[in-house]
Amino acid sequence: MNILLSGATGFIGQQVLLQDKANCIHRCVVRVLNKNNAPCETFVIEDINNNTSWTNAFNNIDAVIHLAGIAHNKSDNLDVIFETNTLGTLKLARDAVANGVTRFIFVSTASIYENKSVFSAQTKSKYDAEVGLKKIAEETGLEVVIVRPTLVYGSNAPGNFGALTRLVNKVSVLPFGLVNNKRDFISVQNLADLLITCASDPKAAGHTFLASDGKAVSIKDFTDAIAKGLNKRLIQLPIPVWLMRLAGKLLGKSVMVEQLVGNLEVDSSNAQEVLGWVPPYTMQQAMHLLLENN
Repeated sequence: MNILLSGATGFIGQQVLLQDKANCIHRCVVRVLNKNNAPCETFVIEDINNNTSWTNAFNNIDAVIHLAGIAHNKSDNLDVIFETNTLGTLKLARDAVANGVTRFIFVSTASIYENKSVFSAQTKSKYDAEVGLKKIAEETGLEVVIVRPTLVYGSNAPGNFGALTRLVNKVSVLPFGLVNNKRDFISVQNLADLLITCASDPKAAGHTFLASDGKAVSIKDFTDAIAKGLNKRLIQLPIPVWLMRLAGKLLGKSVMVEQLVGNLEVDSSNAQEVLGWVPPYTMQQAMHLLLENN
């Protein structure tokens, strides 16, 4: 089968290309002109929105893996976020159907699993896109597959993991010695493998998969794993969790603190039950790759 990959130059997109051992990805949607090393034909899109022209993008394409969008607070313009993440996604799906594409894999977020009353703009836009895609599926028969990853980690990751990696690189002391929370994560290698599986396995059609490494860990264990991957020595101070939450409240950083010390466990067993998919990398193996790329 031939796959159209949007967001090919991004953190996850680059890993999907590396994992594409069967060369399924026929065309990459990118935002730059100089990606000459891509193992597929490139199709340049400057902006993804409700007016994007996808002319000629779908020639001989069977499935779409849609990664491109606004994330990690790169924009605080609510209209731009909605235009890109929601309307742009739905325009891409409708145009794909019109050009004979049968499957659409949408990379959403596990944040949707949390309380809808505290959705960020990015999470809300992804949720609205999910709702719209399911409606398109009902109306057209498009095989929509939704993948909701937990925090994605790996070399050169943006967002929270990138910030944690830089922090561990710079300091040898962190305050997580008493934190025994449970959070799920997924390595970029495991996510890329799952996305290609969702594009190629007929059984994936119509399913929503929560994506994780399959084993929840505490932020203490997670940062210890980062340090080990970077070959750094790390001391974890026994700071009470209530004190960190108080400091976060006083500094206006409650959301950030909760993302570190709060719980977010997801049940990702559906991917194994439906697809027989098991994460190919352990956290230790994925973290070991950090040293090679830093």
